Amino acid sequence: MNDDEIKHGGFSRRDMMRVMAAGSMLATGAGGLLAGARSAFAAPAPKRGGKIRVAYDVGSTADTLDPAKGSAGSDYIRFFMFYSGLTQLDASLTPQPNLAEALDTADAKTWVIKLRKGVTFHDGKALAPADVVYSLMRHKNPATASKVKSLADQFADAKATGPNEVTLTLASANADLPVILATPQFVIVKDGTTDFNAGIGTGPYKVKSFKPGVSTVGVRNDSYWKPGQPYLDQIELISISDNAARVNALLSGDVHLINSVDPRSTQRIASTPGYAVKETRSGLYSDLIMRCDNTMTGNPDFVNGMKYLFDRDQIRTAVFRGYAVIGNDQPIPPGHRYFNAALPQRKVDLDKAKYYFQKAGAIGTPLPPIYATSDANGSVEMAELMQQTGAKIGMNITVNRVPADGYWSNHWMKHPLGFGSVNPRSSADVLFTQFFKSDAAWNESGWKNPKFDQLLLAARSETDDAKRKQMYGDMQVIVAEQGGIGIPAFISLLDANDQRLQGLGSIPTGAMMGFSFAEHVWWNA
Repeated sequence: MNDDEIKHGGFSRRDMMRVMAAGSMLATGAGGLLAGARSAFAAPAPKRGGKIRVAYDVGSTADTLDPAKGSAGSDYIRFFMFYSGLTQLDASLTPQPNLAEALDTADAKTWVIKLRKGVTFHDGKALAPADVVYSLMRHKNPATASKVKSLADQFADAKATGPNEVTLTLASANADLPVILATPQFVIVKDGTTDFNAGIGTGPYKVKSFKPGVSTVGVRNDSYWKPGQPYLDQIELISISDNAARVNALLSGDVHLINSVDPRSTQRIASTPGYAVKETRSGLYSDLIMRCDNTMTGNPDFVNGMKYLFDRDQIRTAVFRGYAVIGNDQPIPPGHRYFNAALPQRKVDLDKAKYYFQKAGAIGTPLPPIYATSDANGSVEMAELMQQTGAKIGMNITVNRVPADGYWSNHWMKHPLGFGSVNPRSSADVLFTQFFKSDAAWNESGWKNPKFDQLLLAARSETDDAKRKQMYGDMQVIVAEQGGIGIPAFISLLDANDQRLQGLGSIPTGAMMGFSFAEHVWWNA
């Protein structure tokens, strides 16, 4: 889809229809996204019936059916199996109508949400505005302990303004609201729900059983509001944390779909008849964090030197086996509609690196070690490559490899040099707000830039998409040239499947079609 074809204009009903048409996602009749989903994600006509088992790499006793409590990919799969959101994202990360037929706004601050008629919860209750008001506003309550409270805090007020209408008022304008409402935690639950163990939603599957850390079984919701969907009789979701064990489970026929495939396993899977690897290019990145509160790593010359040490081509081919796209120290990935392609690509340059390191007084000086872990994809290998490259110009770089267990609580953001890992974010506003705003809790390098903060707020209220793209482009320049992190590559998400499982596409917010595979796939036995 061409950027020029998307003019959000605040996302009026007319704009929403134009975006849908531009993305070839405009469905006719009551089918909602059905026609678009078929054309975008499948070739043969889907069949009904069949049961599958799916293995995800993360699972624990913290597994939940409460949308506010979920923070792992397996939780998001459950949310999209059993509930529905107001909007959902397509392959280009453009928001599409879901439970909301339209979102109207004149100023990006007051939004009128028109709800789809004829939608029922699993227990037969009709979807009503009160369900939407409760579902969104419960995330603001500190007692809920929602994982997305920081996003929900912008919801100033929500109220029913008609039998199928909710008016949502934001604390300040945010033209990205239709994207934000597709966040997995913002799926719609029944008004007043406090016990979520039954998973009563409007989603494509109903809960048959749920055992945290063990398995989740969903059966087809025959009253699902998208006619003909879903296709499978049953989906069982289990967790297998070990990559080799997950691959073995797939190839032995014990499971039919897995996520988080190690690039080193792709050849084995692809060469086994009846199995395939599914690559989704995404915004996932492992970044080198250079803390601004350390004399050495906070020196802009040192930061520039480290960015010139990245051999990005080698990282893409050797570390990620080609399943990555070269990065340019800007956090918005190529392919995103707000990506700034005009930034000159930074390449490995030992002369420039040495120049900056000499200015920073870093040559021949003991430096803080780089902390890396297997849980930040490729970080150990990238750190070792930097160590080898740096040695050629007299740099004394050491690598501290630490276990994945406890890394994020004990090491992330707590050393002058270390690696982080940022999952794909569908919204540029959310990514910049969570990781780069001066006062953000996850501002990894502790970097502060008033101009960046001003642009972030201005972009939020800008309803002209071309102007917003320019603002986000300017912000990428600031981060790439002045920020305290280095992003050498964007890492592809790798799933693998039994080829009898059809209908799998790519939605780059996460594994398994942005966690929403359940309503799209069918079994072609």
